[in-house]
Amino acid sequence: MQVIFEKAASDDEEQAIIKAVKKTDEIETAIGLLESAGGRIAVSMDGQTYLLEHNKIYYIESIDKKTFIYTKENCYETKLRLYELEDMLNTNFLRCAKAMIVNIRKIRSVKSDMNGRMNAKLLNDENIVIARSYVKELKKRLGI
Repeated sequence: MQVIFEKAASDDEEQAIIKAVKKTDEIETAIGLLESAGGRIAVSMDGQTYLLEHNKIYYIESIDKKTFIYTKENCYETKLRLYELEDMLNTNFLRCAKAMIVNIRKIRSVKSDMNGRMNAKLLNDENIVIARSYVKELKKRLGI
């Protein structure tokens, strides 16, 4: 596939055009990345509010009606619900349990578990469980 880059004269002229014979999974992924580039989420930790970039997120978990966002080293809280975050995030994010969303680009390895579940080891060496009902979609997205 040929890639062409042209410098725009101003921010108003910025655009991305993809010409393809058909819309494949790879094209969908590229569109998702472009649409969410620079996306940030308001989070808080220790009384301070931060704007966290989507690509820094490892996984998101809902516990006792509170939503926590985990990065490589920190845990932040957000007021957003999982379904709201799911709509905001790109195709790199996948619901992996009723109360969890994972960034599939942060998965180091996966291993099948009992009862049809999977264990995923993330790049920060944390382990998470992929619920049985989400395993098929994860395998499809990872290409396994």
